[in-house]
Amino acid sequence: MENEAWLDGGEQRVWRGFLRMNAWIYDELDRDLRARTGLTLVEYGILVHLSEARDRRMRMRVLADSVIVSKSRLSHQVARLERDGYVRREHCDDDRRGLWAVLEDKGARVLDEAAPGHAGRVRSLIFDRLTGDQVRQLAAVIDALEGDEAVPRGQDSV
Repeated sequence: MENEAWLDGGEQRVWRGFLRMNAWIYDELDRDLRARTGLTLVEYGILVHLSEARDRRMRMRVLADSVIVSKSRLSHQVARLERDGYVRREHCDDDRRGLWAVLEDKGARVLDEAAPGHAGRVRSLIFDRLTGDQVRQLAAVIDALEGDEAVPRGQDSV
């Protein structure tokens, strides 16, 4: 049983490679967005999720789950977006403690400006480096890892 907890050499190589690749892609996308738009990758994700939501609004707790950040980090990021006029917060009528995050027109415009370059950078970092078969294999691996209880579906970063 003790040996089962340890990764073998091949598993360790894959695991460490996955961590390096994930951090590298995240850092590259964040750096690119900051340079082109002043937005962080998390802020971009917030704007994307709000743009896709009904009436361009989401409960803060649902938004935190959607962009995979803590509620405190989301609050900080939304405060910055609110300061810049991209988002506003509204109190929920049915829940005195709850808040809505609402995408403002200015936020929709900055998102429209940022999205093509972001998609291009995602393409250059991932999809241009893979064959069609590799993309399908990667999709299958992600589906397997997201399985049942692992990662709640529909809660993805951008």
